[in-house]
Amino acid sequence: MAAARGCPPAGSGDRALAELLLEFSRAQYRAKDGGGAAAKAERIERRCLELFGRDYRYSVIPNAHGEVCAHYPRHIVLLERDAGAGRDPFESTVQVGKLQDLINRSKMARCRGRFVCPVILYKGKHICRSATLAGWGELYGRTGYNYIFSGGSDDAWADAEDISEEDSALRNADSQLFDKVRGHDIKLLRYLSVRYICDLMVENKKVKFGLNVTSSEKVDKAQRYADFTLLSIPYPGCEFFKEYKDRDYTAEGLIFNWKQDYVDAPLSIPVSLTQSLNIDWSEYQSWDLVQQTQNYLKLLISIINSDDDSGLLVHCISGWDRTPLFISLLRLSLWADGLIHASLEPSEILYLTVAYDWFLFGHMLVDRLSKGEEIFFFCFNFLKHITSEEFSAVKSQRRKSLPPGFTLEEICMLKQRDRGSTTSLSSDFSLGMESSPGAAGSFTYEAVELMPAGAQAQAAWRKSCASSPQAVLWSRAQQSEDRLPSAGMVEVKSSSSSSSTHSDNFLRIGSSPLEVPRSRLVSSSDRESRLEEVRSAFLASYSRTIGLKAVPPSPSGAIGGLLEQFVRGVGLRGSSTL
Repeated sequence: MAAARGCPPAGSGDRALAELLLEFSRAQYRAKDGGGAAAKAERIERRCLELFGRDYRYSVIPNAHGEVCAHYPRHIVLLERDAGAGRDPFESTVQVGKLQDLINRSKMARCRGRFVCPVILYKGKHICRSATLAGWGELYGRTGYNYIFSGGSDDAWADAEDISEEDSALRNADSQLFDKVRGHDIKLLRYLSVRYICDLMVENKKVKFGLNVTSSEKVDKAQRYADFTLLSIPYPGCEFFKEYKDRDYTAEGLIFNWKQDYVDAPLSIPVSLTQSLNIDWSEYQSWDLVQQTQNYLKLLISIINSDDDSGLLVHCISGWDRTPLFISLLRLSLWADGLIHASLEPSEILYLTVAYDWFLFGHMLVDRLSKGEEIFFFCFNFLKHITSEEFSAVKSQRRKSLPPGFTLEEICMLKQRDRGSTTSLSSDFSLGMESSPGAAGSFTYEAVELMPAGAQAQAAWRKSCASSPQAVLWSRAQQSEDRLPSAGMVEVKSSSSSSSTHSDNFLRIGSSPLEVPRSRLVSSSDRESRLEEVRSAFLASYSRTIGLKAVPPSPSGAIGGLLEQFVRGVGLRGSSTL
């Protein structure tokens, strides 16, 4: 039988992803939908459960008809522990029964009922997602539409000093309602051991038709969330990604306009969380979309790698555009490091994050595509910018275990020299690496055992290394790569506080966003190759099923023609039209 239109003829992973993307691009998922849509969603969810079950033991919170949340999965997964034999030292202490009760009590506290939901389990910590806090309008709208058009503010009806007796009664009722619902929300956060709350909104409160329809923890007037570590990391909403599409899907040099009237949430991060990142956060308004996304991801990885046992909540307004972007990048980055979903192949982790993090949590792909707001495509195309070890959670752990007085580079140089290796150096870290499989980017405590003891011995070791052939190659490795032939290249604005991977130091004229990544001139780490494979699989399936929207001709070339060349080049089809 001929393959269904839009689906690749071979490869179960490719076919499953293509079918998922086709369904995703036809209608927004709703838990209560019936008929054919329900049957397709059920197949997608069962596949997700099977993929979760490869590495984890889990429980399920039923949401069959959307009674818990209309745009959350019918089977909400609570990851409990690693599925391997023996006791897991990072086993979650959360019990599904108590969690379900807290969810039912707290769901009114957040916009559209999109409650705090754990979606990733990392070292026993729950990484969660949600919408922002509901404002008074939505709360009263769900409780009988009381006073919905009375023009009040979020937590207080008026700031005037003289208020009437009737207004005072309304204000007290308002405060009591917020105390109740947000109190349940706080109990849920504490039960999940969430300490860090990362708010991606560019505004303090979302205003529509002159009304505050949503709020956020950072402007809760009663300071109910004061015991949590609140991070305001404003990130452009999905509307900004129309500009990304209009620039031929080029994020380099694309800078958000922070001077717009509605943008009133400044970046605010506790100093204790920024000291180890070497990022000048005061420059955030000058970052382009690549730098901003990279630096925020580094921040999130640093937080979840902290020594405490605290979890993380990431949210925007509704929790279905910017939130899945960072949840998906976190899941893929940790997977590429071998820290979560360790048994999944690239095609499988890609299916899982597209299906669970995006589709089943209600991302409105149909609407976003119709408006050209292609944040979904940006997420997976962006993987090329996070392949280097500077985004690795493993690297962050290594730096915590270094002996005092030495850098990771020096330790790895010593390891390299001790073994007599003369292999070339990886430009991501400028470190000597073995050529054996799996060694690229690896580090063991064997290097620590080789350390010279004492300050004098360390100084002597550094002096001996300064004139060694390895040290010369180490210092010149990046220089040689920077001088690669640049004919037909256009320089991209460099990052002031973070660097992208080597392929992103330039933009090829006429290159397509759907181009399959070419082989590197330097050996790729396992992390890099895994992320590149995910990105390639996504681009191939996306081009087959959805494709890029046509854009006006530009100096960087015609997307349609290049997309056509790409599809034929990778053998997806013959000469028929897309």
